[in-house]
Formats: sequence, structure tokens, C-alpha cells
Amino acid sequence: MEVSTTLQALKDELARFGADNDARESERGRRMLNITPDTGELLSVLVRFGRARRVLEIGTSNGYSTLWLAEAAAAIDGHVTTLESAEDKVAMARATFARSGLDACITLIHADAGQWLADAPEASIDLLFLDSDRGQYAGWWPQLRRVLRAGALLVVDNATSHADQMEPLRTLLAADAGFSTSLVPVGNGELLAVRNA
Repeated sequence: MEVSTTLQALKDELARFGADNDARESERGRRMLNITPDTGELLSVLVRFGRARRVLEIGTSNGYSTLWLAEAAAAIDGHVTTLESAEDKVAMARATFARSGLDACITLIHADAGQWLADAPEASIDLLFLDSDRGQYAGWWPQLRRVLRAGALLVVDNATSHADQMEPLRTLLAADAGFSTSLVPVGNGELLAVRNA
């Protein structure tokens, strides 16, 4: 109980920090752009329900969303790999994970997601949470598709708040008979796509 109370306090602290920071900062690269707490709850349920032991997150920021994923993954002996391209955010996330008690089940990688995906094994991911540079998603699609195993779930943040930027990816998903999709009105909108078995 102690650990989860401490973890909840850390998540609350990060959520406040992100909101305060983003209210001051207008430059996208300096904003935290954290998910909403209800999105975190949804991610946690999806990881647990799908028994998603191999979780990939693209877009770590300060590690807030990663904690939601990792807490759920840890409960089912899973692991989260999270990719972040910005060096300052990698440092923030590393400090977050060290405080969380979950660092043993998190691998933080400072990398370009496109390159990392190209080198990743086929069908190696159970759940992929995409919350990064939306302009890259359509270009990443062949590799995103390749790393998702049959039955895996793709969750994409900002599906309603930035619907226009998400349209190229949504078009690709709609044209792909290998995926079933649903738009969930939680937080900034979550696009869920399951790779059909």
C-alpha cells in the first residue's frame, strides 16, 4: 500500500508540474504535453486486461504516462520500453523513474523512434502507446504495423484534440483490413486499433 500511495503522489506531482509548465510555455519542445489522468487510468486497464507484457511507448516526456503503463505492466510481470528523442526530457524521465520504484520494469531509450522501429523485431509488441510527433505517424506506419503482434493494441493519444493531424494515420488504419479501430472519448481522445488475429 505504501508504494502505491507514494507512486500516486508522484503521478499527482508530475501532472501538476506538467500543467503548470505548459501554461507558461508556448514552444512545443519545452512543453510536457502529458496525458490526462483518465487517459492514464484507461492505459492501465488496457495493459492489465490485454495482459500486455511487452509495452512500447513512443514519446516519454517527463515520464508521467510511462508510470501508468509501468505500474500496470509490473502487476503482470511485464516491461515498458519508452522512447524519447529530446535529451532534456530523457533526463527528467530518468529522474522520475528513479523515484518511482518501477525503474526495474522500464527501459528508457534516447532515440529517434523511426530508426528504433526499423531495427525492432517483428511482432515484438503487445501494446504500443503513441504520443509523439503526429506528423511522423503516417511515415512510421509500416514499421508500427510490423512490430505489433497479432492481437496487439495500438493506442494513439490526441485523436480528437488534434484530429486534423491524425487524419493521415486514421486513413491508413481505415484502409487496412488487418485492424479494427475505435475512437474513445477519454482525455484528448484515444484512437484504439487492434491488430486482428
